[in-house]
Amino acid sequence: MSGHSKWATTKHKKAIIDARRAKAFAKYVKGIEVAARAGGPDLDGNPALELAVTKAKKQSVPNDNIERAIKRGAGLTGEVIEYTEIIYEVRGPQGSALMVECLTDNKNRAAAEVRTAVTRSGGTMADSGSVAFLFNRTGLVRLPAEGHAEDDILMAVLDAGAEEVMQSGDSFEILCDPSDLRAVATALEEAGIEYDTDEMEFVATMKVDLDAKGAKTYFNLEDALEDLDDVQSVYSNVDISPEVLAQLDED
Repeated sequence: MSGHSKWATTKHKKAIIDARRAKAFAKYVKGIEVAARAGGPDLDGNPALELAVTKAKKQSVPNDNIERAIKRGAGLTGEVIEYTEIIYEVRGPQGSALMVECLTDNKNRAAAEVRTAVTRSGGTMADSGSVAFLFNRTGLVRLPAEGHAEDDILMAVLDAGAEEVMQSGDSFEILCDPSDLRAVATALEEAGIEYDTDEMEFVATMKVDLDAKGAKTYFNLEDALEDLDDVQSVYSNVDISPEVLAQLDED
């Protein structure tokens, strides 16, 4: 799953997103399994599970997948599922930086696969903390720009803790403190405004511009990481101009 301002409106990114629906399903299924393991299979008595299921349904994850994930996570199938969250820091082309979020049941496998993907795709594994300071952990809600006015969105979410509303391509993005994320999403629902996703993400404090060569390397690196089963999300501080994207489309 791509992170903040990852050019989801371009043809290049749309093709990637369309090709990865199954991977997106897997992310939400893992979230359900983790919540069910921690608090049991009862949605009424497990708020984290209820939220995980709600997010999965919003992304059209099939009900059968959801039910199986609840049972697996709660241990009702005899399987023992225990995931560990790991965050890897990566240096990309031309001074860019990436945060790679993993949820895995095998730390050694995840580490080996991430390292291989990075080194084969023009990146470098970074020491812990050497990249993280370039990002803030932020609550982020995305919704289509079409049919919505920025002022209306701002009015709906301001009292819920929203810090900023901005347009990115054909989407609006609402930024907030992670602790206010649920309140912001609820405020949109109460205002009758439908949104696409509400997640905690790593948002870059400053962006790095890439030329066509750097952008091509970056996309290869991002693709290699997102293809890994243990990788949940990839975030970066990369900014690519429309002119550079046009050059990539011509290649």
